[in-house]
Amino acid sequence: MNVTTPIVLFLLAALLTGCAGQRPAPQPIVQQPSAHFDSGAQDVLFRALGLVGTPYVYGGNTPAGGFDCSGLIGYVYRDAAGISLPRTTRELISMRAPTVGRNALQSGDLVFFATNGGRQVSHAGIYVGDGRFVHAPSSGGTVRLDSLSNSYWQRTYLDAKRVFTTELASNP
Repeated sequence: MNVTTPIVLFLLAALLTGCAGQRPAPQPIVQQPSAHFDSGAQDVLFRALGLVGTPYVYGGNTPAGGFDCSGLIGYVYRDAAGISLPRTTRELISMRAPTVGRNALQSGDLVFFATNGGRQVSHAGIYVGDGRFVHAPSSGGTVRLDSLSNSYWQRTYLDAKRVFTTELASNP
């Protein structure tokens, strides 16, 4: 698949279409599927984009019931890649997965924010490329695309984790 295909699909989806964790988590380990890195990340990208417009529901984790931010992430990874991830934003940011710099983000990476002020994670989304991410932002809203270059997201940005890693994906 050439580089422009995901961008075209991303733009097509865009035209068509505060969930803090409460309990601290032990260091969960990302469970990698036997799928190839590129195909798994692409599947996650397309599934996340396909959910744009789904209602936000606190504690929600299905398309029929709506999503909060971590419920969206868990559903997308489970449904598109067969990967079981932790449920809360605190557990997600604490999982043993490579940390990624903002300038090295790739489709499928998880991005984390401190939307309640301070430096404690309270929100997360799935990076889809071209400086954009999919997330379930707030009560009364819907799953949507946003830009990391937006001043609010720049100000609240904390970190990113890579679920799909070349080393792990190349080991069957």
